[in-house]
Amino acid sequence: MILGRLVPIGGGDPIPLLGEKLLIGRRSSCDIKLDFQNVSSHHCELELREGYWYVRDLGSSNGTKVNGERVTDSAVLPGDELRIAKHTFEVEYEVAAGAAAPEREDTFSRSLMEKAGLETGRELRQDSSGNVRPQRPKRQSRRVASEDDFIMNWLGEG
Repeated sequence: MILGRLVPIGGGDPIPLLGEKLLIGRRSSCDIKLDFQNVSSHHCELELREGYWYVRDLGSSNGTKVNGERVTDSAVLPGDELRIAKHTFEVEYEVAAGAAAPEREDTFSRSLMEKAGLETGRELRQDSSGNVRPQRPKRQSRRVASEDDFIMNWLGEG
């Protein structure tokens, strides 16, 4: 039974959504295999919940977007654009009768930098056994410029 389809924007064969939970990635073990270098081996997961499709990014390098906004877990409504790395699809499906509309992420809950994929609120990475886990934030160090040292020394004199 076809539960919907992903229609490539710019041409190509539609991809049928044949199960209620689908793994999308570059590996041949994925339910939907996208054999492109910029698609992660386990990139994202589509899941049909209460009549609506949801996408969950699995810590991919190049991100998952819905209507141009980077997401970690989001509803995907009929007609929405789903972007997996650099590959964009229109999502087509019929909403189940009587299904309550899903809540969308609050527009102001994330910074513009995070929405653009330049900064993340929580990094997720897949470990060697296939489990998705939060990644520890990287420590950032700041190298103090010599001008800063001069100013601090000047302020300390006196």
